[in-house]
Amino acid sequence: MSHPQTTLPGQRPGVRRYVVASLVGNALEWYDFFLYATASAVVFGRLFFPADTDPLVGTMAAFAGFAVGFAARPLGGIIFGHIGDRLGRKRSLVLTLSIMGISTALMGLLPTYAQVGLLAPALLIALRILQGIAAGGEWGGGVLLISENANTSRRGMLAAFSQGGISLGFVLSSLAFFLAQLMPEPQFLAWGWRLPFIVSVVLLGVGAYIRFKLPESKEFTEARETRPQHRLAALDALRAHPREILVAMGLRVAENGGSYVFLSFSIVYGVHVGVDKGLLLLAVAVSMLVSFGTYIFFGYLSDRIGRRPVYAFGAVGMGLMAFPFFAMIDAHTPAVVILAFLIANGVCHGAMIGTQPAFFHELFSAEVRYSGMAIAHEVAAVFAGGFAPLIATALLLNYNSSVPVSLYLIGMVLVTLVAVAAAGRKKHNRQHLETGQPAQVLS
Repeated sequence: MSHPQTTLPGQRPGVRRYVVASLVGNALEWYDFFLYATASAVVFGRLFFPADTDPLVGTMAAFAGFAVGFAARPLGGIIFGHIGDRLGRKRSLVLTLSIMGISTALMGLLPTYAQVGLLAPALLIALRILQGIAAGGEWGGGVLLISENANTSRRGMLAAFSQGGISLGFVLSSLAFFLAQLMPEPQFLAWGWRLPFIVSVVLLGVGAYIRFKLPESKEFTEARETRPQHRLAALDALRAHPREILVAMGLRVAENGGSYVFLSFSIVYGVHVGVDKGLLLLAVAVSMLVSFGTYIFFGYLSDRIGRRPVYAFGAVGMGLMAFPFFAMIDAHTPAVVILAFLIANGVCHGAMIGTQPAFFHELFSAEVRYSGMAIAHEVAAVFAGGFAPLIATALLLNYNSSVPVSLYLIGMVLVTLVAVAAAGRKKHNRQHLETGQPAQVLS
């Protein structure tokens, strides 16, 4: 006997499949991508970028490789945005997951600097570039699986599930290293750190199967049938939506840059001031696990009161948290350290990233939406998230204080607040940005 399919309020029939596929696929993809960020703070500086002086120097070198991966993301956004706008969201997402999974597994098999010298960091950075290319095409497609199939009145909440996959991916990567570090340090440095990378082969198979079985996006199918296809979707997105791309890039600055200060650099800072590394990794994992719920809540809230107010709340909160965050880590008290991460990641960052999928969706027309979102999202990621841990570590190395890092955070927040204000200035955008309803003019 068959049973009727249950749906959440406001869903179109079958959208639950897209929510699950986006959530699981994003979790697996970003598990792979975040492994490098965690490993950079924990082990890569020692094994691939050794420094005979201050350990922060080796960590900076590892974070430089981290930034290189971000530099490759716009290329991935252009490539897979084009594939997604021309051939379909599903095909693009299967490719991004495959490239990410294979390159991550190969990282776990690399020889170290002590074994092959400079070839080791060169191979690591080459694989990181492949990770960056795959990540550049992932976010926009994962979001569109949900947002292009969701009812408009629930788009914010449902699309936030795609960001929940990012949260779960970070939790998985942090916990993988937390568990690996429980083994004696000689074994961890010799081979234990490799296990979280190698297991991505299994995750690749699961994620690729789920995405391959998925139907194509509803809005994409309708747009392909009714509108002419673009030879170069990226160029058409730049011509049709130059202002929207700039606005979306500005929205990313505090969200992306701030998140990597709170998630990656914070581990470096905590170790530098004597906080137990295991506590820091646990605090990150707990905060990101809680963030899964806050993303959904803030996405829901944006459906009720509008995208801009919720996004602005998160940005202002991040600015207000810039100084207290590091002061709370300095306290060395486990409960206070965990609370710092919960507020910074779950509330301040959560308000922005939970609202972001629907916010970005409503800036672009369907036929070039994948490309427009990917270009804005990934170009901004180079200058915001890609360099944030490196800049923050350099400031700490030079000043031996968290104060310059806090000021750096506030500067990023100001850029994003300008973008939030600019997002509502254009008449045809005001309706959907303030109320969550779709724009009347999108082309």
